[in-house]
Amino acid sequence: MTIFKGKTIVVTGASRGIGHAIALRFAAAGANIIILTKDTPAHVEEVALEMRAVGGGALVLDVDVCDQRAIEQAIASGIQHFDGIDVLINNTSATCFTDALHTSPEQFDLIIGTSARAAFFLAQACVPYLKNAENPHIINISPPLHMDAHWLENHLAFSIGKYAMSMCTLGMAREFQKSGIAVNSLWPRSTIATQTIKDHFSPKVFAGSRWPSIMADAAFALALRRSCECTGQFFTDEALLKETGGVDFSHYAVDSTVPLMQALFIPKEDTMTPVSQDLFLLNQSRQLS
Repeated sequence: MTIFKGKTIVVTGASRGIGHAIALRFAAAGANIIILTKDTPAHVEEVALEMRAVGGGALVLDVDVCDQRAIEQAIASGIQHFDGIDVLINNTSATCFTDALHTSPEQFDLIIGTSARAAFFLAQACVPYLKNAENPHIINISPPLHMDAHWLENHLAFSIGKYAMSMCTLGMAREFQKSGIAVNSLWPRSTIATQTIKDHFSPKVFAGSRWPSIMADAAFALALRRSCECTGQFFTDEALLKETGGVDFSHYAVDSTVPLMQALFIPKEDTMTPVSQDLFLLNQSRQLS
């Protein structure tokens, strides 16, 4: 598909996990990828080479997304390099599964800074350029707003950060609609096989996860939708792909013989195993960005 050839996609945290899979999916369609990340120089260069190898352009910038001035400078550099922005994907967020009494101020600030604050100010920096795009989209990797106390207990700070990103989706969708910019949220139905899952959950959860490629395919499908007709909505990866004709999702499974593990913030389904507290590992306070 050549519709994204020459288009520019901004993706935060795209050196690993879901962000990396999304960036690679757009690069394979010929898009230019601006990656905002904090990673080692060697790995950053490896990621840039990957993007170019599949047919995309790549500009990898070492950026602390908690720093609003650094965000502005990064977007300015991206514009100089690729001359425009078509899609912004807010993927980065720190992980901290500590309860309300065991979350430090530093942990709380990092969670909010890398999730809601980053999404807010990245949108602010990108909107002037998105206005000029043919089919502009902002996609927040954040959950549907099911305000159930079950999703707030035991990891309150993390939940606040993710729900605040979803509130950005609702508010910005209304504010930016007159400019033709779509703002939507995308969230996995099942857990996704990332380093975060390995670090914070039991091996059973990883085995019952899907590969990040399902989120990449869903983000790609969402960005294809007409921005003037699709905004302010909350999608799960599987539901969105079903709408585009997907019927077989077995190739996304880490182990198709293991029942899928239900992602956080998704209403309980009889066909899936919910992630419960006994599946968390003891190192819950470790943080990944």
